[in-house]
Amino acid sequence: MSNFRLPLGHRFSLETGADAIEAEIMAEKGASLGRAGQRVENTLAELKAFDANDGAAGDRAALVKAAATAVWYYFIQREACGIRDQKPAIAHYGIPREVLMRLGAR
Repeated sequence: MSNFRLPLGHRFSLETGADAIEAEIMAEKGASLGRAGQRVENTLAELKAFDANDGAAGDRAALVKAAATAVWYYFIQREACGIRDQKPAIAHYGIPREVLMRLGAR
């Protein structure tokens, strides 16, 4: 009898072709979610910088629209990853109510 023991709580399984594809899909979903989150950060930062500089009203509308589009795509990607509750993302990014209203959220 050997003294060799497997570590506790570690799963050892043979990876099938389907498992490999599923892992690749999960990795791509995560990477896509990260890129979408970065776009949200960028568009909200542009909007915030514009507001800090008291810019023209016409230009602001385009920034709000761009931010709303980025947030919309981010929410879609979160749902594709199985994350249904958007409230933590709204709080994390500090998404303004004005942007959310463009999405129809209240």
